[in-house]
Amino acid sequence: MLDTMHDNFPRGTICIEDLEIGMSRHLTKEITCNDIELFAQVSTDRNPVHMDDAYARDTIFEGRIAHGMLTAGLISAVIGEQLPGHGTVYLGQSLKFLAPVRPGDRVTATVTVLSIDHGKRRVQLNTVATIDGKPVMKGEATVLAPSRKLD
Repeated sequence: MLDTMHDNFPRGTICIEDLEIGMSRHLTKEITCNDIELFAQVSTDRNPVHMDDAYARDTIFEGRIAHGMLTAGLISAVIGEQLPGHGTVYLGQSLKFLAPVRPGDRVTATVTVLSIDHGKRRVQLNTVATIDGKPVMKGEATVLAPSRKLD
C-alpha cells in the first residue's frame, strides 16, 4: 500500500503556555481518487466535477478536482494533531480557494501561530495549503488551545 501521508512533526499537544508567535507545523498528503470518493460518501457532495472525468473535462477546471473542504480538512488535521494538537477546540476558520487540487497532487497544509491571547486561551493561526510551493487555499483559524493549568 502506498503511503500517501507524511507527517513532518510528531502528533500530540502543544499547550498554550508553550506556543510562540511564528511557530509552524505542516503535513503533506497526496490526494487520491479514493480520498475524493470517501469524502463524497461522508459529505454526500457528489458534484460531478469531483466524480465524473467526462463531465469535469467540460468545466472551467478541465478535469476532476478534489472537494475544497477535503483540502481544508488537511488544515484541520494539522490543528487537531500537531498545532496546538490534541485538546484543541476549533472556533472558526476563514478560507479562500485559489487553485484546484487534482487527484495525484501532493498538498502541504501549513499552520502558523499569528497571535496568542493567554487570558482567553485563544490562538489565531495562519492556514495555507500549497502544491509545489504554490498556494491553493489560504485562510485564518481561531482555536481554543489546551492548557496545563486547570480552570
